[in-house]
Amino acid sequence: MERRATIYDVAKEAGVATSTVSRAYSRPGRVNAETARMIFEAAERLGYRTTRLVSHWAGESRSTKAIGLVIADVTNPFYGEIIKGAYEAACEAGFLLVLTHTGESPDVERRTAEGQLSQVDGIVIASSRMNDSGLRMIAKQKPLVLLNRTIPEVSSVVTDNPRGVRRAAEHLGMLGHTDIVYVAGPESSWADGVRWRSLREAGMELELDVHRIGPNAPTILSGFRAAQRIVELGATAVLAYNDALAIGIIKGLCNQGLQVPDQVSVVGFDNILFDEIIEPGLTTVAAPLHQMGASGVRNCIAVALGARHTGPPLVLPVRLVERGSTAQRRRNSTSPARGTTRVSGSAANAATSTVAGSR
Repeated sequence: MERRATIYDVAKEAGVATSTVSRAYSRPGRVNAETARMIFEAAERLGYRTTRLVSHWAGESRSTKAIGLVIADVTNPFYGEIIKGAYEAACEAGFLLVLTHTGESPDVERRTAEGQLSQVDGIVIASSRMNDSGLRMIAKQKPLVLLNRTIPEVSSVVTDNPRGVRRAAEHLGMLGHTDIVYVAGPESSWADGVRWRSLREAGMELELDVHRIGPNAPTILSGFRAAQRIVELGATAVLAYNDALAIGIIKGLCNQGLQVPDQVSVVGFDNILFDEIIEPGLTTVAAPLHQMGASGVRNCIAVALGARHTGPPLVLPVRLVERGSTAQRRRNSTSPARGTTRVSGSAANAATSTVAGSR
């Protein structure tokens, strides 16, 4: 009869102490992600599956009745409704919600998530900036749900970005705009990549030229600064990665002496509270952020209680909310300046410049 692999075999294969192997399962927050990865891969190679270690782990640990929610920036109003939805869902299930933020830093996000492993029953990460391998390592140790991000091995909740971008492009096209400038978000944002690719596809189908400015921090100040480049391009229509950028763009264009929407139409993404307060009101793609937060926590709790992750990401519907920041293009409006990168027709998949580069 073939000998079954032991914890000592795993330790030898991974090149670590036996106590480190035990701790990787029983107290995952005490072992760094790279060491844990080596241990789990060694265990899999040797056939020392979780049937023994995980049952030992589950027997020793007790539920904390807490779910961790990790967000990229607590000062960004985009996360307000997500936090509210997550909090309500946690309370309904009798769980505590532990909120942390990472300041848009992938390294801080990784350390934050790893530090929570021994303190919560599962983790929800909104708009993760971590790489795929780091997220997979977290998911191997505790139930993990991603918001605004997908990787095949992890439960995810996303909004219908392609449809939202398509509706925004159609809206601007119907108003007579032939060029759209996309003011991009962070380079490490999964949603930014999806939105830019979706706009390029929409541009080909709707016969619109599209241009890209970025990457940018997803803040009002970054939008304000991007306004100068928009003016230089002679843009008549702008689609921003998020509403914070869009609000900054409107203020920046005003500071440059341009009127919104008479000279430039601006569309945002997310439908945050401030969109109705600013003047003019911001046309935007509305996302069900409260539902996203609630669904993420409910799914995380379900996995923590024994449910298995199956199927594709949960995709939430979006809708275009028309307000005062978009209008019919004026006949004397100018198109983007010559020499800028265009993405239309067969050029949609071509390599682009720093100004219009895709992720």
